[in-house]
Amino acid sequence: MHRMLATSRREMAVAVPLRRDDGSIAVYEGFRVQHNFSRGPAKGGLRFSTAVDLDEVRALAMWMTWKCALVDVPYGGAKGGVAIEPREHSLGELERVTRRYTSEILPIIGPDMDIPAPDIGTDERTMAWIMDTYSASKGHTVPGVVTGKPIALGGSLGRASATSRGVAHVALLAMASRGSTLRGHRPPSRGSARWAATPLASCRRRASRWSPCPMSTGPSSMSEASTSRASRPTSTPRDPCADSSVPTSLDRDALLTLDVDVLVPAALEGVITEDNAAQVRASIVVEGANGPTTQAADEILTDRDVLVVPDILANAGGVIVSYFEWVQSNQAYQWRESEVNDRLAERMTNAWHAVVEHAGAHRITYREAATALAVRRVIEAHDLRGLYP
Repeated sequence: MHRMLATSRREMAVAVPLRRDDGSIAVYEGFRVQHNFSRGPAKGGLRFSTAVDLDEVRALAMWMTWKCALVDVPYGGAKGGVAIEPREHSLGELERVTRRYTSEILPIIGPDMDIPAPDIGTDERTMAWIMDTYSASKGHTVPGVVTGKPIALGGSLGRASATSRGVAHVALLAMASRGSTLRGHRPPSRGSARWAATPLASCRRRASRWSPCPMSTGPSSMSEASTSRASRPTSTPRDPCADSSVPTSLDRDALLTLDVDVLVPAALEGVITEDNAAQVRASIVVEGANGPTTQAADEILTDRDVLVVPDILANAGGVIVSYFEWVQSNQAYQWRESEVNDRLAERMTNAWHAVVEHAGAHRITYREAATALAVRRVIEAHDLRGLYP
């Protein structure tokens, strides 16, 4: 069983030729990996990045399998990518790359096979190009082939903020588990981290003072957010982004070691390492990004009794609402945004309590509990289906 789960069910590597605007021809590598189908069709993002290679896509596809299983979404994991720097290409070139890549992987994607979604370097417009290319090959519109589409093409209300809402839900639950609450509500005053905007609405009814502070470290677009210490006086609400002790421009390590209650690494992988984990002052780390904490750093944080909410739980809001979008596309019926948000909250809360209960019963970390629950659910589905032939 271990070997079955450690091996991707299907991998495709393709050449993606591009006619540049100046008439020259470039060729890029593209990949699509489908890790598992035991619980349903494959699901995963498509990224455009020069860092894309087959090993990265394999790892992310497996990650998606566990994430979907943990939050009880009927998908297996997949991932795709093209090794290209989107910032060096015009909009027309990106459209041609997307359509050619889609045509190359066309035999293995579809609403019942594998459903791509946006990721690093791609967005809802990219999904519209994929949907159109796939639909043209079928002779009719197939909105369920991708998620993260524009609303006008069958995208779901609430999808754009889904990951941020999921992060907010588990951050609040984690704080409650440590006997802490957010005592206020103030919108962020600066920063470009999209995830930081919507959680404020989630906190409004429960908090009296909430001050997330997205920050950027320049070219890397490293964005984090943190909640201010609940022990601060509430008579005059303060914005930590305007606080001299919390500057608006920090190098990464300085940002990760701010004196805060909750730290949310929300952009890049591998930012909390064995070199800086001992300096993290937050009592709770909520992993908004995939893999922001290295294994060595995770052990250090555990030894220091820092509560780490693992990525496959914390940032699962995106795939949950992608599933809702897929359901709506297949039914040709759009849900109200409040309905989407309520169902998202229910699934995130159920997953949180399952992880907490499993961790307590077996005296393991939340990361170990989340992974164990996810793997067990995939194994159960595999055993029930049996091995063909």
